[in-house]
Amino acid sequence: MAHAAAKLSDYKTVHRRFQTWCCHEILRLVLTDVANELRENGALDEEECFIDATFVMAKGGGSEIGPTKRGKGMKIMAIVDRHGLPLSVSTHAANHHEVRLVQLCFDFYMIEAKPENLIGDRAYDSDPLDEELRNDGIEMIAPHRSNRSKPPTQDRRRLSRYKRRWLVERCFAWIQWQRRILVRWEYHAQNFFGFVQLACLVVLFRRF
Repeated sequence: MAHAAAKLSDYKTVHRRFQTWCCHEILRLVLTDVANELRENGALDEEECFIDATFVMAKGGGSEIGPTKRGKGMKIMAIVDRHGLPLSVSTHAANHHEVRLVQLCFDFYMIEAKPENLIGDRAYDSDPLDEELRNDGIEMIAPHRSNRSKPPTQDRRRLSRYKRRWLVERCFAWIQWQRRILVRWEYHAQNFFGFVQLACLVVLFRRF
């Protein structure tokens, strides 16, 4: 038994096992199981969800890195429930606009029930996106851009929900408390994504 423990603690063995998990999306399956169990226990509430992205500097090279004014990096996209718990997390090159990443974010959604209301900032002010989500039964709530030329479409009463968007910012703070996620040093994008998923698991496990 001691020999097995020593073998498991070997860096190369742990790294190889972690890469296997990333390649076969094991962490994604675990996240899905944990999130659905929390929902069954009433700890998750998808009626009102929040979406946003945060920038991560990339210094290790590799794929899925995009140039921005802040330097080369990537985005972590997240959807959280009304308690600030992650329901979806994904990583993308930083030069992609967030409106184009919303549907990709739903590809990584962890529970079966989609949100009734999805709240975002001005970056998500897009009539085509509103229509696309509405067809899926999701109401997008985002304040209009200051330079918007089209007639307003948002109900001011519903926009009051925007004040609680700090919940998704808090989720990013929880995730990036893990120093490994503040800066991407991994050459392989899937390895960095695996660390992001592990951080989300830590957040969700606290609810048990």
